[in-house]
Amino acid sequence: MTETKRVKFGVNLPNFGPGMDPRTLLGWARTAEDLGYDLLLVSDHLALTPDAAARSPEPFYEALTSLAWLAGQTRRIELGTGVVIMPHRHPVQLARMTATLDRLSGGRFVLGVGVGWARLGYQALGVPFGDRGRLTDEYLAAVRELWTRERASFKGETVTFDRIHTAPRPRRDPHPPVWIGGNSLPALRRSVRYGDAWHPLWPRLGWLRESAVPALRALAEQEERPLPALCPRIQIAVSPVPLDEHRRPTGHGSLAQIRADVAALVELGAQYVILDTDPGDQRLRQSAEEDWRILETLAEQVIRPLTGEGTTER
Repeated sequence: MTETKRVKFGVNLPNFGPGMDPRTLLGWARTAEDLGYDLLLVSDHLALTPDAAARSPEPFYEALTSLAWLAGQTRRIELGTGVVIMPHRHPVQLARMTATLDRLSGGRFVLGVGVGWARLGYQALGVPFGDRGRLTDEYLAAVRELWTRERASFKGETVTFDRIHTAPRPRRDPHPPVWIGGNSLPALRRSVRYGDAWHPLWPRLGWLRESAVPALRALAEQEERPLPALCPRIQIAVSPVPLDEHRRPTGHGSLAQIRADVAALVELGAQYVILDTDPGDQRLRQSAEEDWRILETLAEQVIRPLTGEGTTER
């Protein structure tokens, strides 16, 4: 089973909501690292407007500053955004912050980006909601330039800069991995053109196998570009009994069913699988300690049987 050992496993950290505080934030990071997980992702809303707060209630700990703080208190685990709303930060600012974060963390940063969905957040920041796709594409190109040049210049439709000094540059060479979030066709196309990986949210296995992954391959061939890595995030809901195979979402069911789902994702070529205990409806969220127990169970009974590796200090 040499192929399965290449996959890495991550955890989605809910950096928002009642009960979230510095102690809990750090507890998530240390629990994930101690259990042997490879990556920790946090969410992003720069302007927590009512539409966003209905889904991700306050307090909402800002993504990049939270990751910088956690980088200083962890040793091995990678730290990333899942996903940062790209048009909400000027690319010069985002490139500077993420390059510094990658440098100070010893090359452990992953930049996950998306276009976002909360229209009121765009209004609060004075950014045109209807231009979010175009802005994301241009900002991605600009950030890559800033990451990889000692003196960066860029001229686009919405952002222009000339001879910006960029040091310190990222620790990773040539730059931190860029994951493109989203389940739409534009997200697939953006992954091929600007990303190192495609990061779909809560995808169904059948859709991935029969539609999305073939479409991603076809787009990569059309663009004559490398195929982005597959790095899905699946919602976890453990059931004491097996669920109906025809109706259950990916990651829902008995431990055996969840293990089979993860094995199928590995078979599809997933390089990372992100486990997400978010129930969707925040009124149903368990305590952090209950989620950590689930992560421990998954590490022992899902990940270890698939990889043949231990679950601590991997």
